[in-house]
Amino acid sequence: MEERVLTRNIGRPGSETLKAYRDSGGYTALSRALKEMSPEDVAERVTRSGLRGRGGAGFPTGKKWSFIPKGTGKQIYLCVNADESEPGTFKDRLLIEKDPHMVVEGTALAAYAIGCRRAYIYIRGEFVHGARVLEGALREARAAGFLGRDVLGSGVDIEIHVHRGAGAYICGEETALIESLEGKRGHPRLKPPFPAVVGLYGCPTVVNNVETLACVPHIIERGPEWFASLGPPNNGGTKLFSVSGHVSRPGVYEVRMGTPLRALLDEQCGGVAGGRRLKAVIPGGSSVPVLTADDIDVALDFESVAAKGSMLGSGGVIVMDERTCMVKAGAVVARFYAHESCGQCTPCREGTPWMERVLWRIERGEGQSGDLELLLSMCVNIFGRCLCPLGDAAAMPVRSYIQRFRDEFEYHIRERRCLAAGGFS
Repeated sequence: MEERVLTRNIGRPGSETLKAYRDSGGYTALSRALKEMSPEDVAERVTRSGLRGRGGAGFPTGKKWSFIPKGTGKQIYLCVNADESEPGTFKDRLLIEKDPHMVVEGTALAAYAIGCRRAYIYIRGEFVHGARVLEGALREARAAGFLGRDVLGSGVDIEIHVHRGAGAYICGEETALIESLEGKRGHPRLKPPFPAVVGLYGCPTVVNNVETLACVPHIIERGPEWFASLGPPNNGGTKLFSVSGHVSRPGVYEVRMGTPLRALLDEQCGGVAGGRRLKAVIPGGSSVPVLTADDIDVALDFESVAAKGSMLGSGGVIVMDERTCMVKAGAVVARFYAHESCGQCTPCREGTPWMERVLWRIERGEGQSGDLELLLSMCVNIFGRCLCPLGDAAAMPVRSYIQRFRDEFEYHIRERRCLAAGGFS
């Protein structure tokens, strides 16, 4: 069953307005924190809740905040990653457009917890409507005293600005986001130093995902124990899943962490469209390894999905039915990452377009003996050899497509035609 926490206001008339948000109890957590809690208290509650990053890596949020050095005298920044560039993922966009004040309140609470006076929401350039909605929410929040100087008479200053990117996938990586925010080309930085020490403008910086910060007001309002109880150990809370592809009811679904993937697909999404058979599922956006139909009894939490050889990632669930050509699916994914490579690292710059060319060659019926070994060799020589995860994001799915659907790739090469009933759509 769905558990409506982050989506509780979505669907209500005027859900993007300050009035609607306050009518549902909005900004009570911020008011309580500023009046009754120290920054350390807020951070400690988030740590105890077990909240983990919802943008892909699943790193514990409270621990990430703790890396900010104390007493340096430098300004501390908070960057909200609203780039949402992972194909198959559209849950942050929903929160921004339909309940922006929850994002604003979560950002303000996080800023208070880490000692930040100025935060930036870095939003994908294509999200024109979402950027306008956020700007309107920020204006309302400032006018009501929830942002600006001396927030709610607390003596604490918190300002939040919206910064629109130019639509590059790589700017979803935290250091490339920071580079872009500084007005430079969105190239990932060499780490260390990490952003917590040397981030935006050379200052300590935390980068958090939209959904991650949207959880914070609920943790402060209802307690860390409540949040932790919504999922298995070390996987507290609910999770938004963007479900697309060959399902009867695609959309964004909020379920408890640990909900079986099969239950999400069958009970929430109505199963595979047209009564066809399930063939494959990508559980966490296009960059993660694909799962077969035999793997969908997995619990949707970080450890369980990893044990199946994939990743929970951003929660972008892409469903493929029996008609899907896995060779073409792999080629489409490879084309995306080849196009989005920033070109800074040689394995990624040279390897991703090479991988794309070989995959399309196989798909066209021009595959050669040894192509699969060549592709797997490319994956080995790209994975873990780049400055940022984009190389891994290109290599992991291609490797998994070949390993889990090798008979289909071999049929393409041997028979020069597709084993599946249809194409990837």
